[in-house]
Amino acid sequence: MEALDVARWQFGITTVYHFIFVPLTIGLAPLVAIMQTIWYRTGNDAWLRLTKFFGKLLLINFAIGVVTGIVQEFQFGMNWSEYSRFVGDIFGAPLAVEGLAAFFIESTFLGLWIFGWDRLPKKVHLLTIWMVAIGVNLSAYFILAANSWMQHPVGAVYNPETGRAEMENFAAILTNNTLLAAFPHTIGTAFLTAGTFVAGIAAWWMVKTARSGNTELARTLWRPAIGLGLVTIVAAGAVVALSGDTQAKLMFEQQPMKMAAAEAHCDGEEGVPFSILTIGDLSNSCEGVNHILQIPGGTSFLAAGDFNAFLPGINDVQAQYEQQFGEGINYSPNLMVTYWSFRLMIGMAAGSAALALAALWLLRKGRVSDKNWFKWVALLAIPTPFLGASFGWIFTEMGRQPWVVAPNPTGVDMVRMLTQDGVSAIVPTWQVLTSLLAFTAVYTALGIVWFTLMKRYTRVGAPEVNAAEIGPVAADKPLTFAY
Repeated sequence: MEALDVARWQFGITTVYHFIFVPLTIGLAPLVAIMQTIWYRTGNDAWLRLTKFFGKLLLINFAIGVVTGIVQEFQFGMNWSEYSRFVGDIFGAPLAVEGLAAFFIESTFLGLWIFGWDRLPKKVHLLTIWMVAIGVNLSAYFILAANSWMQHPVGAVYNPETGRAEMENFAAILTNNTLLAAFPHTIGTAFLTAGTFVAGIAAWWMVKTARSGNTELARTLWRPAIGLGLVTIVAAGAVVALSGDTQAKLMFEQQPMKMAAAEAHCDGEEGVPFSILTIGDLSNSCEGVNHILQIPGGTSFLAAGDFNAFLPGINDVQAQYEQQFGEGINYSPNLMVTYWSFRLMIGMAAGSAALALAALWLLRKGRVSDKNWFKWVALLAIPTPFLGASFGWIFTEMGRQPWVVAPNPTGVDMVRMLTQDGVSAIVPTWQVLTSLLAFTAVYTALGIVWFTLMKRYTRVGAPEVNAAEIGPVAADKPLTFAY
């Protein structure tokens, strides 16, 4: 393998691994803030117990997410130094704002929240967790601004003297229509992940508690948590569906090759069906692709809101790109990856839907369930939105290939870059491979630590609390992890 191949594998592995933790942090922080707000407003200690229980899981997830995210930014200056040289003036700006503003907000106020239970007034302490929730979502916005610029560059000009892209309008980058479509979709996915996480764990505990004979505790502690998770799942699912439709229509316009590859749609035609199952050769060639299960006109409707709309295929876009950007390059991404990651991204939502439907039926009219099968449905549903989010990013990034900065010929001239041109010219393959193996080993160890801690503190359950001790009443109490 060449350095380019290994560098791509390294960035792909570290990115997917890091993003396992990101959606849970983004979605769970506001949910923990809601739990604490309900306790503050009602005085119901069950919500305080839930706040501390899910808050501890949030802290574990946040810590691992921070550690795994740092590695990505180092790669920009090492493995991808040519990319950084070309677009660093633009790409670095939103990342700098994220680090200097949003991340400082979330990390500072998270520290105050952890150690401020018995040192800050209740109202001030409640404010700290809401600042964490705001901070993590601000972080997401600025990081998505950088990524959306790679998908659809705006607010930049090409300087022929330096051979670099230079920022012209930072406001345009922060209001990129690609960003405005991606942000609600990503945040909706994060809330879907967190809602499934809360509902799944609470359902597991409810069944376990009810089967032990303590039906009242199952009703007063765990059933309300399931309700919060279900409301989140339903609301987030609607946001994901609507924003996904908007994002798909925008992608058909801005990156037609990506969406043609997602459907293994080879030649332009009217009334393009949506492919549910395709067999045959899904390599970078369209030869042998056989669609055996389709929804008539589905892709045309997804792209243009018209079941009979004409859509160009892979071969049409390839010919167009050869004319615009030069011959001798295969401008289509890996069809196997884009086709199946797109479907798995959508299909994994079935796990959250199954949990919601089962819970809504079993818990109707104030009931509590002790059905053992429901406990296992809840556990099996928890990883599905994590997987769906990961497949979504695999589709987004792999579908952009062979571009690391996709062209925007209608708005920004010459600000584009092929992935092969972004890799460092001086870092040898063996060095990238060594760091890839090292990071994979370290990340595997961190993954084991994360899973062990999450499992341990989940099985411990919601702690007993004494609301009278909340507030600035024990300033001499020694600091301990997670209150």
